[in-house]
Amino acid sequence: MSRSIIIILRSILFIPHLLLFSCSSQKDIIIEDVIAYKRKRGFTLSNVLSLLFLLENDKYFRKMFYYRLGNSSCLVRWYTPGDNTFYPSGIIGGGIYLPHPYATILNAKEIGKNFTCRQCTTIGNKEDGRNDLKPTIGNNVTLGANVCIVGDVHIGNNVIIGCGSVVVKDVPDNSVVVGNPAHIIRKTQ
Repeated sequence: MSRSIIIILRSILFIPHLLLFSCSSQKDIIIEDVIAYKRKRGFTLSNVLSLLFLLENDKYFRKMFYYRLGNSSCLVRWYTPGDNTFYPSGIIGGGIYLPHPYATILNAKEIGKNFTCRQCTTIGNKEDGRNDLKPTIGNNVTLGANVCIVGDVHIGNNVIIGCGSVVVKDVPDNSVVVGNPAHIIRKTQ
C-alpha cells in the first residue's frame, strides 16, 4: 500500500499525461502496452498506477506513449521528453515491450501485437523514399539485440530472431532464425 502512495506522489508530474490518455482513441492499445510491461516485469500495481510508474521511470515507454498519442503529445512531451535514440513509426500493435531499445528504429509498414525488441535494432525500407519497401511483422515476434530487418519482407507470427541477425527474406510463422543472412534454425509449434 505504501509503495502505491509513493508512486502516486512522485507521479504528480504526469497528471496531464493521464488526462491526455483518458481522451485518447489509443487508450486500449496503451493499456495493452502497460499489461505487457506488467507481465514481463512482474508488476502487481493496477494498470493506471503501472502507467504512471512507467511514464515516470521508463523513457522508452514514455516515447512509445507519445507516439501513440500522436500530435496531442506535444502538450506534455516538452517537459518530460522520451528517449531521443528510439524512433517508432508505422502501425504498431498493442502489447509492445521494449526492455532497453537504445538506438532502435522501428520503421515498418506494420508491426503486430506483443512485439518485443532490444537495443540497436533497425527495421526499415530498402531504398530511401520507397515506403513500399518496408517490412511487415506479425504477432508475438521477439527480436534480439542488433537485429536488422530491411526491405519488403514479411516476418510471420510467433517468430524469434536472434541477436545480430540480418533479415532480408521472408520468415515463416513459428520460426527461430539467426545469422547474417538470417536462416531458420528451428521451427516451433
